[in-house]
Amino acid sequence: MPTFVPAEAPGDERSALLSYLDAQRGALRRAAHGLTDEQAASRPSASGLSLSGLLKHAAEVELNWLRMAQQQPNERQRTEETWGDSFRLVGDETVSEVLALWDAVAAELEKFIREVPSLDDTFPLPDMPWFPKDTRVSMRWLMLHLVEEHARHAGHADVIRESLDGKTAFELVALAQGGTWPPA
Repeated sequence: MPTFVPAEAPGDERSALLSYLDAQRGALRRAAHGLTDEQAASRPSASGLSLSGLLKHAAEVELNWLRMAQQQPNERQRTEETWGDSFRLVGDETVSEVLALWDAVAAELEKFIREVPSLDDTFPLPDMPWFPKDTRVSMRWLMLHLVEEHARHAGHADVIRESLDGKTAFELVALAQGGTWPPA
């Protein structure tokens, strides 16, 4: 990752986790920097993944985990039939709308994590074949999982973007900050 994540104040684990999560969000978002919706929706490899689809998936995954932690229903819950729609824009959806949704989810997650009494507080995992039965995870686990999830997809996004126009993560960081790569 070509960005610096600022250190937290001593003992401020919540801010550290939120900062690392935000860094991974930024890596995913920068991969679409300067692209049209059509370019972001293209699939330049054998994979079915697109940048716009990865952005939508990341926003919806973050929302889903937030709702599980809050133990509230997910208003955008996917079914087996609609799962594929979480990886592509459908209808008149746009990248800017997906990013706005993600901004709202990120703000809500940050507020929730800052207000939860303890990062040791737990919530149950759903009854799914890939989770151990009757398992609970902590808020700390949630944050680490989201960092992992977004970092995995940021790597996918790097490959897709480089396949589209040759731009690398280093160049995209510089462009997003108004500079050039390599530095002049």
